[in-house]
Amino acid sequence: MHLGVFGINSYTTHGPEATIRLARRCEELGYESWWAGEHVVLPSPRVAPAPMEPTDPILDPLVHLAFVAAVTERMVLGTGIIIVPQRNPLVLAKQVATLEVLSGGRLELGVGVGYLEPEMSAIGVSLRERASRTDDHLAAMRALWYDDAPVSFEGAHTRFAGIDANPRPSSRIPIVVGGRTAGAYRRAVEQGDGWYGFFLTPEQAAGCLTELHDALARFERPAALPPLRISVTPAAPLSAEMVTAYAALGVDRLIVNSVLARGVDAVESFLVGQAEAVLTGGGSTPAAER
Repeated sequence: MHLGVFGINSYTTHGPEATIRLARRCEELGYESWWAGEHVVLPSPRVAPAPMEPTDPILDPLVHLAFVAAVTERMVLGTGIIIVPQRNPLVLAKQVATLEVLSGGRLELGVGVGYLEPEMSAIGVSLRERASRTDDHLAAMRALWYDDAPVSFEGAHTRFAGIDANPRPSSRIPIVVGGRTAGAYRRAVEQGDGWYGFFLTPEQAAGCLTELHDALARFERPAALPPLRISVTPAAPLSAEMVTAYAALGVDRLIVNSVLARGVDAVESFLVGQAEAVLTGGGSTPAAER
């Protein structure tokens, strides 16, 4: 069982001193990965289903991860998640490739379609088109990363021809698909190296994995993709028993939610306790393996 952390790019830990301190502490503790989510804007005043108050800070995940890359050596850097339909795919492809190169190939691109209508409307994206735009944008990005130059692409929302973008990624960028919908499960099967379920109890994770296995039976998985890797953010702080329960389901990585603690000292104590729970529950962090 690998161990990751989510959410340090937001709330009380978003500043540079806290980020450096906690990133280095996570590497000392053997955390395998560090994940950052996004909301470009939030509705003000807050309306459901917004997960945060409009005054709550949250940093752009790619900028934040570039900062973390500069002060760490080992951890995988993951977006958990980038709301793909809100982004220009050519600009996003350039940003992702840049971060992949500067981090020494440590990036995993977590993606999702989004759900917050006021945010999408403010950016100028139709909520109805979010799924088709996500598939379109991912295909366009893969073309820019991996196709021979000059690159051309013709999609439902994106069209270009006779271009190139360098540097190319130093290696293939893993795609991790987030979401608990039929479309997310299909996208994970057809395009993902992994699937990410957020804020799930073991029972909820079991239900999601049943649906994911059904999707694996219904949709064709490209032979070039590896076995689907399962990541879950638990709905509560981990205990050793919970780690055992997630492991029994076939979960490969637990990404604990730092937002369950507030304040830098509290978050550091939380991270220490979560690493101990994984080891006690029979899991193994990379540091322990080595």
